[in-house]
Amino acid sequence: MARFVWLLVVVLAVIALVRGLRRRNTPPTPTHNRAPHGKAVQPQTMVRCAHCGVHLAEADALQAPDGRHYCSEPHRLAGPGPRPGG
Repeated sequence: MARFVWLLVVVLAVIALVRGLRRRNTPPTPTHNRAPHGKAVQPQTMVRCAHCGVHLAEADALQAPDGRHYCSEPHRLAGPGPRPGG
């Protein structure tokens, strides 16, 4: 039984050593947001659909003449939905 424990300890030590050497040889991955073409990704303004309440990027939203934002054409045509909590 003692030989098995020693063998297990040796195997785990070799695995840890190999992982450490691999990790040291690989270049660090960048932690900042970058688009595929190399330019920084800018945060987008989020808006709420006046009909269903879902949040989406302002660039993807449809804006009605009254200034309200909607997630889709059917919701824009249906108009504002019920108010939450009332």
